[in-house]
Amino acid sequence: MKGFWKMMKRYIAPFRKYLVGSVVLNILSAVFNIFSFAMIVPMLRILFRMTDKTYTFTPWADVWNMPFKDMGDAAMQNIYHGLESAIATYGEPNVLLALCIFLVITTALKTACYFGSAGVMVPIRAGVVKNIRMEIYDKILSLPIGFFSEEKKGDVIARMSGDVQEVENSVAGSIEMLIKNPILIVIYFAALIVISWEMTTFTIVFAPVMIWVMGVIGKNLKKKSLDVQNLWSDVMSQVEETLGGLRVIKAFIAEGKMSERFDKVTGAMKDKTERVSLRQALAHPVSEFMGTLLITIVHFFGGHHIMSGKTVVDAPMFIYYMVILYSIINPIKDFSKASYAIPKGMASMERINKVLDAVNDIVEPKDPKPIGGFNDRISFNDVHFRYPDGQKMILDGVSLEIPKGKTVAIVGASGAGKSTLVDLIPRFYDPDSGSITIDGTDLREASLKDIRSLIGNVNQESILFNDTIFNNIAFGVENASMDDVIAAARIANAHDFIMEKEGGYSFNIGDRGVKLSGGQRQRISIARAILKNPPILILDEATASLDTESEKIVQEALDRLMSSRTTIAIAHRLSTIRNADEIIVMHEGRIVERGRHEELLALNGHYRKLNDMQAL
Repeated sequence: MKGFWKMMKRYIAPFRKYLVGSVVLNILSAVFNIFSFAMIVPMLRILFRMTDKTYTFTPWADVWNMPFKDMGDAAMQNIYHGLESAIATYGEPNVLLALCIFLVITTALKTACYFGSAGVMVPIRAGVVKNIRMEIYDKILSLPIGFFSEEKKGDVIARMSGDVQEVENSVAGSIEMLIKNPILIVIYFAALIVISWEMTTFTIVFAPVMIWVMGVIGKNLKKKSLDVQNLWSDVMSQVEETLGGLRVIKAFIAEGKMSERFDKVTGAMKDKTERVSLRQALAHPVSEFMGTLLITIVHFFGGHHIMSGKTVVDAPMFIYYMVILYSIINPIKDFSKASYAIPKGMASMERINKVLDAVNDIVEPKDPKPIGGFNDRISFNDVHFRYPDGQKMILDGVSLEIPKGKTVAIVGASGAGKSTLVDLIPRFYDPDSGSITIDGTDLREASLKDIRSLIGNVNQESILFNDTIFNNIAFGVENASMDDVIAAARIANAHDFIMEKEGGYSFNIGDRGVKLSGGQRQRISIARAILKNPPILILDEATASLDTESEKIVQEALDRLMSSRTTIAIAHRLSTIRNADEIIVMHEGRIVERGRHEELLALNGHYRKLNDMQAL
């Protein structure tokens, strides 16, 4: 339960005012409930002509000064003395009518307070879930890219959807029980003591036994629920993989294989879910049985004394006692529900915390050095880097100078470390040793905002969003006007095809730009980079996946984008970087050759081999 109270403190604190309202309304609801049921006693006594007894009146000031055990009896004496006077004055039918009206009024007030207490909990439940989702989302945005190379996207999605939903159903749903039930139990229990402390002794002995039995049922439920949520992550991961690879699945006639994989994981989840659900289903009948057993024992005890003449209370008061006792059973059963609901939800919270507590190793400096612009050069100084798995050195002692206004191309075989090298510039990762500087300032000493505001990216895979063309081009640029977006699109050779779309710049491009061709998506990406107008441009094989015609159009747009900018281009096709100021050839994490196109050909080394392979 330590984790539960920690979660309560973390997420419930902002809703204190709603909690206060819930406490007040639940107290009023319980009080009105007791008074409404209290009308049963005088109504029965009037109906069955049991009012022969004479009651004495004690001043109320004296009643409040009495010992607690005598206070209830004196208060009841005063109430029945008043009823006797009313019957003598107005007659039994009129008093009975007044009692019925009072019963209706108190019941209406009770139900209104009950509704109010439930109503003020709605913002708490909804707010807690919203805050958890926002915290996860913000954490996802803040985590380094390296984190997601170790985690499955489907698993992250499952934690944000299924796990948060489980927290809402199990934990947030229990908050109301934990606020309401103690109030009801205390007030009802006080009423039971006032009515008959002897019969209440049975409740004191039996209620903890009932809660203990329910605790046994909820034992190990957290572990089983955690297994279910892990399998749910596997289900979501496979769905995400299937949607992303549907074209390949169909092309290789692998529908049967994928269906078999999915059936296996959903079958395992079904088995685990059945075990959890059966244990949950057992809780209600057991609590119902235990509650009935408690009622039966008290019923026998009280009824036996009434029939034998050993009057603990008279018959109407005994009925009232049983009504209150039955009312206290439900809060106790709710506590037992919480004993298995909370562990189930905390299993999901444990999975959520794996994301929320993930360590971000890209640390912002406390006092960052300002980078006002890019005026001189980017420098790699003996940079070493390996990914978190630590199995292979990706960059091994790289030193490189990229002067302002120059175009530097990086080439090499797959796995040579080209993309990793450029990913270090916007601090997607930090080097294990060595340093990277912009105008002499170590990137680790500058703010991420300052660094990334200087850089524009155009990747091999165009990363677009399910939004309009305008919003995709203006992405990340505040207060961009339509004229600015159109100007950027013209430079990117995108304006003409945009105007052919229905709605022009308001055209929604679909998920990941699926409604556009590859060349069109890439030109939208280039327009986005042009609008940002960064001094440093990173091109990661920006034309590698395009056909010849699209490549020509995109290359023209890139040439316009690269003019007057410092450009670092990862090249797949060497023909696109022949005019680069310097070409860096990488092999197994090292720079093995560098120079201009003609100089590298003359070396007859790695570059010449790459060039000859593409000439075939």
